Amino acid sequence: MKDRKAMYALSYGLFVLAVREGGKDNGCIINTAMQVTTEPNRVVFTVNKANHTHDMLLDSRVFTLSVLSEEADFGLFQRFGFQSGRTADKFAGFDQAVRGENGVMRLSGGSNAWIGGRVLSTTDLGTHTLFLADVTDGDVLSDVPSATYAYYQAHIKPKPQAPAAATAKKRWVCKVCGYVYEGDELPADFVCPLCKHPASDFELMA
Repeated sequence: MKDRKAMYALSYGLFVLAVREGGKDNGCIINTAMQVTTEPNRVVFTVNKANHTHDMLLDSRVFTLSVLSEEADFGLFQRFGFQSGRTADKFAGFDQAVRGENGVMRLSGGSNAWIGGRVLSTTDLGTHTLFLADVTDGDVLSDVPSATYAYYQAHIKPKPQAPAAATAKKRWVCKVCGYVYEGDELPADFVCPLCKHPASDFELMA
């Protein structure tokens, strides 16, 4: 491992989990990753089963985790949080990523650290799966602070324009991560683009 300090960046924040399976790269934003042992370096993280990246990781067992920094732009969140993971290679034409030592893509921009690893075991948590993994490599890319949900909401996510009273849309907030959905109705099959929780975990804002 190039720099063990990369493990410290897992303490909190938002991460892009990337996998490669069947010749295609994919990724999604997750918010649960932490170190559990130091000798050997091991981590745990959870992934929503509704995300196709989850299925690919079950098959490939190899991944990278890129820690998003405060320099990450909104386009990065759109790419990995909103785009369908089942039909598109999210890294296709993306110039802020490189292939890691384990063959899986990792971010080179908008990230302050990354680790690569191999899954050792999984635990079914209902809507999510918990992955226990050995860390095989990692490096620190910058000293820019890690992005948190609070920072994302305050500084990265564009502020919506105040609509006219006649066309004002309703707003639903995710009770898990604070993501706000705006529209006439919240679709029943809506999945939070950040924490991947379903529409049932949203509540209508006053």
